[in-house]
Amino acid sequence: MSTHPSRPSYAAVLRVPHARHAFTAALTARLSYGTVALAVLLSVSRATGSWAVSGTVLSLFGATTVFLMPLRASLIDRHGPRRALLPMSALYGALLSVLAALTWRPGAPAALVAVSAALAGACAPPLGPTMRALWSELVEDPGLLRRAYSLDGVAEELLYVCGPALVGALMGIAPPAAGILLSAALNVAGTCVFVSSPVLPGPRPARRRARPAAVRGLLPPVAVALGVGLALSSVELLVMAFVTERSHDPALVPWVLGALSAGSALGGLANGAVRWRTTARARLCRFAAALGLVLALAGLARDLWTLTAVTALAGAFTAPALTTAYLLADETAAEGSRTRAGAWVNTGVNAGSSAGALAAGLLIGRVPLSLCFALAGGAALVTAAAAAVRPHAGGWSHGSPRSRGTGAARTGGAAAPCRRR
Repeated sequence: MSTHPSRPSYAAVLRVPHARHAFTAALTARLSYGTVALAVLLSVSRATGSWAVSGTVLSLFGATTVFLMPLRASLIDRHGPRRALLPMSALYGALLSVLAALTWRPGAPAALVAVSAALAGACAPPLGPTMRALWSELVEDPGLLRRAYSLDGVAEELLYVCGPALVGALMGIAPPAAGILLSAALNVAGTCVFVSSPVLPGPRPARRRARPAAVRGLLPPVAVALGVGLALSSVELLVMAFVTERSHDPALVPWVLGALSAGSALGGLANGAVRWRTTARARLCRFAAALGLVLALAGLARDLWTLTAVTALAGAFTAPALTTAYLLADETAAEGSRTRAGAWVNTGVNAGSSAGALAAGLLIGRVPLSLCFALAGGAALVTAAAAAVRPHAGGWSHGSPRSRGTGAARTGGAAAPCRRR
């Protein structure tokens, strides 16, 4: 559907027919995921009077959202976005509204709140994987597709920066549960507009079970996504520990983490602009390895300014690693299963984030911070090394399970045996 510009640009991505309409609607719906976590945490805490209950409820919500995402994505691949997304979004919005009603005032029953949150998470529509699968339908030029994925990744990063700020502003005039209602409204409204796009694909014919090569092809991007999620969630706690250990003002922590996000946004934009000659799989391993090395070096920082600079540099490899993982998953996926492939990468990132926060919480205070940073970086390095290992006979190749394009066409380089976010 797309044109094939000789010098693809981000403006060219948005000039693809119907792309701006679908992308804007999807971002509106996805903003819900940037607002809902803080809104649930604060509203449940206020309603139950317990941070422990609030954390448990948020964990249940996150678990059902993340670990059931591939199942929901498979429904989209099978029945099409129009038929599958609307019921999911309607149920998600309704259950979030129930949760908001339960937590509007103090005295909410904790068990009922937990069940409502878990059920809402189980219905959350996988809009990110769906939009990335749609980019592959809209854009055929490999350079322009890289730009589209980079733009999508940077925009999603900004949603998770703006979402909490939006909830904070809303709390000035309404109770925290209003943030849950806002999340429901954003998701339902954005999804309704998104599915009205004429370029959304229809239902796919029933497919046989995925071939082993396709499954193996997903291992590198999912593994790297897992390592990146684990490393980055560890860093958030490690920065707080660094600031506390050196008696700095805790209010400086958001600025350090903001440098990480800024570096990620700039790195993502640069990654989409470069005309790469290496394969997506090679880039994936290199980005993840560079991220791991920089994070390991962050433990040697002697002051907050140095730590801020190093975390910004780490961010510069974060978005490229995740974007490339999504691209590689898309190349590997069989036709009609792109949404599910992207959902597995999403699951990898979020599973890694949960494990990383847990591991960092257990290690901080027991081992030196420099070693904690080294272990966080090591997680990314290990998964980069694992993704670089070539399988024996029957290994994967870029696009081998897909009929659309060869490995060389999709990566901008020579075809190579045996590609997140």
